[in-house]
Amino acid sequence: MKNIIAPAGVKFIVKEYTDIEIIECLRNRKSYVVHYLSDRYQPMIRLMVIQLGGNQEDAKDIFQEGLMIMLEKIDNKEFALTCKFKTFLYCVCENLWKSIIAKRQAAANYFARKTEPEDEKDFTEVMDNNLCREIFLSVFDSLDPVSKNILKLYWEEVSPQVIADRLGYSYGYVRKKKCEAQAELTEKVKRHPDYQKIVNSGITAKTVVY
Repeated sequence: MKNIIAPAGVKFIVKEYTDIEIIECLRNRKSYVVHYLSDRYQPMIRLMVIQLGGNQEDAKDIFQEGLMIMLEKIDNKEFALTCKFKTFLYCVCENLWKSIIAKRQAAANYFARKTEPEDEKDFTEVMDNNLCREIFLSVFDSLDPVSKNILKLYWEEVSPQVIADRLGYSYGYVRKKKCEAQAELTEKVKRHPDYQKIVNSGITAKTVVY
């Protein structure tokens, strides 16, 4: 148990859960332990995500997805915790975020290749990857929340049916929304003023400075 002094001077007690208690509570879907984990561990996940180039919204999504992955693992009767729960959760979230970073970069490079002029076949080999990533993330952030959530899950290789179940939509809606979101993302990348400047600049390998 840990004593905490409330702002009004009222003393109350916050229960400290052991790793075994956390796992059992999660297996039994006790919502209070999720709040406990959020208060206790979300700050460290937020710090990790921000240090690796993400933002507050990314951190929140990663923490929630990390918990979902943990639940799936814990539901397996053969699951056995071989390290501290905190360490396990951190590793799951870190691997998840690094996977998303890699997929976003790959998506950004894909859109760059799809929209480059025919006479600039080697353009992506000399493009400033940081600027390309900034353009892609800026455009991605302009999408509506539903589109962003669906695309993130697709990039994590989550199946359409699982996405539908997680987000509470129908399978058909998820497939349709994913196609619409990808089309919108592609068009916005093409129309982005900074991207158009790069495409129209005629930059070659000799003039690019790294």
